[in-house]
Formats: sequence, C-alpha cells, structure tokens
Amino acid sequence: MASERITLTVPGPHGDREVGLSSPRRELWPDSGITKRDLAEYMIAVSGPFLTANGDRPVSLERFPDGIDGERFYSKNPPKGAPDFVEAATVTYNSGRRHPQLVLTEPAATVWAVQMNTVVFHPWASLAADTDRPVELRIDLDPHGATDFDDAAAVAPELRAVLRDAGLEPWVKTSGSRGLHVFCPIEPTHEFLDVRHAVIAVGRELERRLPERVTTAWWKEERGDRVFVDFNQANRDRTMAGAYSPRALPGAPVSTPITWEELEAGVDPASFTVRSIPERIATVGDPWADLASRPGRIDTLLEWWARDLDAGLGELPFPPDFPKMPGEPPRVQPSRAKKDR
Repeated sequence: MASERITLTVPGPHGDREVGLSSPRRELWPDSGITKRDLAEYMIAVSGPFLTANGDRPVSLERFPDGIDGERFYSKNPPKGAPDFVEAATVTYNSGRRHPQLVLTEPAATVWAVQMNTVVFHPWASLAADTDRPVELRIDLDPHGATDFDDAAAVAPELRAVLRDAGLEPWVKTSGSRGLHVFCPIEPTHEFLDVRHAVIAVGRELERRLPERVTTAWWKEERGDRVFVDFNQANRDRTMAGAYSPRALPGAPVSTPITWEELEAGVDPASFTVRSIPERIATVGDPWADLASRPGRIDTLLEWWARDLDAGLGELPFPPDFPKMPGEPPRVQPSRAKKDR
C-alpha cells in the first residue's frame, strides 16, 4: 500500500511553492505526539528568523527516517532529484576534499528538508559566498559531570564580559540540550583555524577568571564538574544546531535565541519547543534579528592567542580521527582512554 502523501503550500520570496510531504502522520517525537507534518508546519511558521540565522550558508542535515528513537545519519551533499530551489555551495573539508554542500535559501527548502526526515539543522559559520571565512565566532558552553544548564547560565555573563573586553558583541541561545551557545558576529577576514585560535583564547581567559567553574580540557577525564568551553566546535568541519533548529531529544526542544536579560532572570530551556516557539516569535519577536548588523573583529583575541603562545601555552587537541566506540552517542568528545586503546 502506498504511503499517505499530502502537499503543503509554502509562501516564499518567489511566490508560493507546492512541497510534497510523505507519511505526514509519522510521529518524529513519540513522547510528544509531534508528527512530520507538525515539524513541516513549524518550519513554515519560523522560516523568517530561521533563514536569517541559518540560510545562505552550507548546512548539514541530521535525518531520522523513523523518528528520533530510530537510526540517524547526516546529509551534506544535495541528493539526486532535489528540487531546483534547494541550492548548494562548494566547500573544502579539512581533508582538502572539495564537494558541493546543501544551502537553504527559502522556506520551501526547509520544508523539503523535513520531507527528507531532517530533524536537526547544522549550519556552517561561513556564508555560501565565501565558505572559507566565518562570519561568526561561536562558543559552546557544555556542562560536564555534575554541572547542568544553570551552571552554564551562571558563567555566561563572565564570558560576555571577556568577549566585550575583546571588542566583540555576544549573543546567546539555548543549545536545545543542557548547554548554551554564544555567538559573536565577525568580519569575514580570517580562515577557520584563526577563528578556532580566537575561541581558544577566549576559553583560556574565561578559565583564568573562573578556574573552579570553567575548563578547556579536551579529555573528559580531566574536566571534572565544570563547564567545558568546546573550542573544537570552531573547526571547519564541525557544526552545532542552528538557531531555531529542533533537537532530537524528548519533548522536541529547540535551540532558541534569548536575550541576556532573559538569561539573567532565569529560563527553562525545556520550555522552548516545536510547539511553543511559533507563539514566542509572534509575541516576543526574534532576539537575534539584528545579530549580523554590527560585526566585530578578532584581532584582539588573536593577540591574546599570541600572548599565550609566548607564555608556553600551545595548540590544543583537534578531534582524533578514529571510529566511534560502540554505543557512543554522535558528536560526543572522545575520552583519552578510548584514544589510547
């Protein structure tokens, strides 16, 4: 028997487009009863701020053909048969290989991604016009050990102060999980490795100011109960869930831009979901609407990096190139013990 299929009308800059959606009643989040159609309608509702934050740049799609409890895999390259409104840009990976990667530029493309069973959108920090030079400095505050979201929220204001000391303006969003993402718009003047070094400089300065609460230790055994500044998320080939992207976690949480005032007053990241975000945008607006309007420069951070090199602090580890261990969740930093096997 053929699967059920519907057609959604998706408004966009080039007029309405008709996008087919198969198995619209399939539950992607069984615990919440949120279906594939619900997700497609969510993407239409949030398409403006979503594309402002994630559009016109390379993106990887994290796909779940059987819902979040089933198999997952990533798509980077445009598949055969993709509609002509799904664009691509040629990118260079760390290996030196060059290949076209998906680029989303209009609402219909995001609904097409849902038709391809995408749940999580992972945009690059660079734009399609110049994929080698990031337009954002991104910092992932990742709670480790006994720490949680509240611990990340407690150190975030000091991170904001560090970034402002370097002449940058930080913006914050929930990760959709336990952590926080802090972004700074930057001029596209440097390649990914320089931006990674700038992030390391930030992390080291934050660690100096809050040594009992923050760590830049890559190996999990060395972090303790501290918030980890994940500097390797600044690598060319690493991405994090984009603003307004759902996460493949119970409750259908969304990585949600918030104001610093909201963070200070206290927020519950679990309250930001596929069901609640459209109403939030309608009533509160998009806190990141003006993020790209005043990009800064990373010159001061690179001076801090050079200062730390002169003081004997060298490069920090890159992600090791070895297969994931059986049962290890995707995109989790490996342990030193596993590396040494």
